[in-house]
Amino acid sequence: MVETRVIDGKASAASLRRRVAAAAAELAARSGIVPGLAAVLVGADPASEIYVRSKAKATREAGLAGFEHRLPAAASEAELLALVAKLNADPAIDGILVQLPLPPQIDPQRIIAALDPAKDVDGFHAENVGRLWSGGRALVPCTPWGCLVLLRETTGTLAGAEAVVIGRSNIVGKPMAALLLAEHCTVTLAHSRSRDLPAIARRADILVAAAGRAELVRGSWIKQGATVIDVGINRVAGDGGKSRLVGDVAFAEALGIAGAITPVPGGVGPMTIACLLRNTLIAACRRRGLPEPAV
Repeated sequence: MVETRVIDGKASAASLRRRVAAAAAELAARSGIVPGLAAVLVGADPASEIYVRSKAKATREAGLAGFEHRLPAAASEAELLALVAKLNADPAIDGILVQLPLPPQIDPQRIIAALDPAKDVDGFHAENVGRLWSGGRALVPCTPWGCLVLLRETTGTLAGAEAVVIGRSNIVGKPMAALLLAEHCTVTLAHSRSRDLPAIARRADILVAAAGRAELVRGSWIKQGATVIDVGINRVAGDGGKSRLVGDVAFAEALGIAGAITPVPGGVGPMTIACLLRNTLIAACRRRGLPEPAV
C-alpha cells in the first residue's frame, strides 16, 4: 500500500488562470493589446451551453475580451464557414473556438480546416497537429496540455518515464502522446482493441486514461506508485436513481496503489478552460511577433 496523493486540478487551474490574468494585464499596460477570444455555438446543446458560459466567465475574469456568436441549429455549413472567415479576418480576435459537437448537416473537419491556424486555440487544425508532432511551435489542444501541466507539477521531470495513454482521439489521446514524447518519455498509445490492455497499463509510470469508458481502468491495472491522469467524464446511475460522474479509472480501487491520481470531477476538467485562456494569450503575442509570456 502507498499513500495516494489526490491531485487538486482546481487549485492548479486557479493558479494558471492567475498567471494568465497577470500576463494579460502586463500586455495591456505595455502594448494596449487585449487578447480576444470568440466562441461560436451552433444550436442549443445543453452541455455546450454550460461550457460556453463557463468559458465566457473565465475569459472576463482573466482580463481577456470575449465575443460570443450563436447560430441556430438549422444553420448551414456555408453560414458557419462565412462566420469563421469573418472571425479569421477580424484583428480584434486572437482565438476562435467552435464548440463541438456540431449539428449533423455540418462537417466539423471542414470547419476546423477553415480556421486560421494562428487563431486555432483548440489546436485541432492540421497545421497545428503537424507542428506538434514534428516538434514545431504549435497551439496545443487544451485538455492534453492541462494534463501535462499537472504531470509536471506532480512528478517534476518526466524524462525516461514509461507512459501509457489509453485512448487515441484527436482531441486528447494522440496529442497527449506527442506531448509526452517531447518530454522524453517512452510512450505507448493504447486503445480498446489493444491486446492485453491491463498488462500494457501495468507497465506505466505515467498512465493517462482517455478512453471515454466509465471505470475501464481497474486498480489491478495500475503499477504501484504510478501517476494516474484520468481524463474521462462519464455519467452513470447512482444510489436512489440519481446519476453521478465517474472517470475512466475506478478511483476507489486506485487509492493505495497509485502514487498520485486526478479525481473526477475536480481533476483534469478545470485545467481545460485555464489552458484555453493560456492559448488565447499565447496566440495574441505570436500573431504580433511579441515575446510569449511564461505561463
